[in-house]
Amino acid sequence: MDTEFTQYQQLKQEVNYHNHRYHVLDTPVISDVEYDRMLATLRQMEAEHPGWVTPDSPTQRAGAAPADRFEKVRHPRPILSLANAFGAEDALAWYERIRKLDARVEQASFIVEPKIDGLSVVLHYRDGVFVQGATRGDGEVGEDITANLRTIRSIPLRIPVGGQAAQAGETFSGLPLFSTTSHKPGPTHQPPAYLVVRGEAFIPNREFEELNRRLEEAGEKTYLNPRNTAAGSLRQLDPSLTAQRPLTLLCYQIVYSEGGQVPTSQWEILEWLRGLGFPVTDVARRFESLEAAVTYTETWDQRRDELGYEADGMVIKLDDLSMAAELGFVGKDPRGAIAFKFPAREVTTRLNEIGVAVGRTGVLTPFALLEPVEIGGVVVERATLHNFDYIAEKDIRPGDRVLIKRAGEVIPYVIGPLEGARTGVEQVYVPPQYCPTCGQPVEHFEGEVAWYCVNAACPAQVIRNVEHFVSKGAMDINGLGIKIVEKLIETAAIKDVADLYSLSREDILLAVTRKDRKAKSDPPGKIAENLLAAIDQSRSQPLSRLITALGIHGVGEVMARDLAAHYPSLDNLAAASAEELQTIDGVGPNIATAIVDWFGRERNLAVLSKLKAAQVWPGQQITPGNDQPRPLDGLTFVVTGSLPTLSRDDVKEYIEAHGGKVTDSVSKKTSYLVLGENPGSKHTKALSLGVPVISEEQLRGLCQPTNP
Repeated sequence: MDTEFTQYQQLKQEVNYHNHRYHVLDTPVISDVEYDRMLATLRQMEAEHPGWVTPDSPTQRAGAAPADRFEKVRHPRPILSLANAFGAEDALAWYERIRKLDARVEQASFIVEPKIDGLSVVLHYRDGVFVQGATRGDGEVGEDITANLRTIRSIPLRIPVGGQAAQAGETFSGLPLFSTTSHKPGPTHQPPAYLVVRGEAFIPNREFEELNRRLEEAGEKTYLNPRNTAAGSLRQLDPSLTAQRPLTLLCYQIVYSEGGQVPTSQWEILEWLRGLGFPVTDVARRFESLEAAVTYTETWDQRRDELGYEADGMVIKLDDLSMAAELGFVGKDPRGAIAFKFPAREVTTRLNEIGVAVGRTGVLTPFALLEPVEIGGVVVERATLHNFDYIAEKDIRPGDRVLIKRAGEVIPYVIGPLEGARTGVEQVYVPPQYCPTCGQPVEHFEGEVAWYCVNAACPAQVIRNVEHFVSKGAMDINGLGIKIVEKLIETAAIKDVADLYSLSREDILLAVTRKDRKAKSDPPGKIAENLLAAIDQSRSQPLSRLITALGIHGVGEVMARDLAAHYPSLDNLAAASAEELQTIDGVGPNIATAIVDWFGRERNLAVLSKLKAAQVWPGQQITPGNDQPRPLDGLTFVVTGSLPTLSRDDVKEYIEAHGGKVTDSVSKKTSYLVLGENPGSKHTKALSLGVPVISEEQLRGLCQPTNP
């Protein structure tokens, strides 16, 4: 027993510690679901050993002692929290407990309201004027945050007296906070001379995302979640700082009143508060049975994003407030209501290690290796970290306790670290300097988010490299689809793009399966012959196509043609300096650095050597008289729609053969827009910019020699 009692004392101390961090410091280091589990264990131990329970037990109080920096406010009545139900069975068990205490429960109605994940606040009104506002604190005493609450525009500073109702329909930043139609009006009640109302302050999700976006743009630290942000904002010593946060609230309870008349049912309370001008939820519903209330509650599990704010469950309440009051309490929990909790979306766990995956395009992507944790019934061991900039901005470190989120089927991701849980041994994470797959140096350009492995023979990206190399805009090797490429790599027939030119008929036969055939009439032998012919034919592709096929970062088809126009061969391009490359129109510092870096890698040079040995080494195409002026020299074209006789590739080659340049987007520098059938938005943009629009026939006319 001594050991068990020691464990109980340690658990009680730990729960009190987390209570203090959550309710006073606004810096929790565990998630709600983890806290709920600890508290449930504590309750179970106390149920088995009632003599252990003391007034300082977390089960006997609502929150934590208020912070010393604020004046203290004693609540006129205890501001309590609710017991939890984690599913329909728990809700039914709650119903059976209260039914045994009061048989009238069998005929009772129930109200369902959202359980907002915010900060409980208590609003005091005297003679219709807002005079004081406080946090919940420990349930008995809270913190005076009146000045901060006055900055929240959805809180009425004055409510009608003498039976005159206010107009509902207030909005906050365009987000409707309560409806004027979801409840039927109740009887008229006289507002009391002294009225105390309870609500939940929060930041709407849309406003929270916008706040973080502005902070990120300003280079300031962003927030982890709306709840902690709202709580921290309301505890600012300077109200002007609170006013800068997009706070709002929803009200749902009358804590205390003197004089006048107030409704005696929860349904009427909501409507009455609405009539006085308080923001009230528009998703509350009244039901004649617990089963109907639970069914409605369960529908919000997958729909909670529709609320527009964070909610970790729904609250089921007895509508008859007199009956609820007579049922009394269990510890600090009123028996007349229960919080039906949704499966957790956010939990905390230990970040053991930051791993790095190399994608098919060579982009390095970090991911989190976690201490296994359950989120919504799924055990999670890995989560995304987005990119290395995200890790730096959030200051996420291996060994950190981190907040993980998973919504629906979305891949879990790390929201950020809980810095208050750090021990001091966690080190700032530094992105890898070498590819974790092939060991080659990685590449990163100033102003870009991605880090790259540019090794053409990197095993992690061979499939993508080969797929790009054989594509229509590059070497155009027809018939070499992704499935055959995968089989060729799987059988080790190719390890890089240059190996395509040493493939044998047997290599291809081994890679071809029936599902790879275009038609049943194509036997494997025919497929192999066609592929070998297409590979051999690709040797005659022009230099610009080969430059495109290499997959150098930032070098697409247009850039490749510009490079091929300046350098007679890959030997010349490989010898170019970054300064020399930047003299070419459109080549900036990053692209110039990427080109020089690519040709400076030993593995890439090995691939080039194999291509050269395979006679895949085109020179600059010199046509008779190409040193003479051409009709489209200095002109830039954009093509849109389907032309009568020329394909998109054909028209590009036609324009370039006559000295012109083809780009993808219309700008003021565009000389002509070549227009075909079914054009896109480029036509509209060309008209707005005054760019001349011509047909294919008119394009050919521009290329005809003019008679003297």
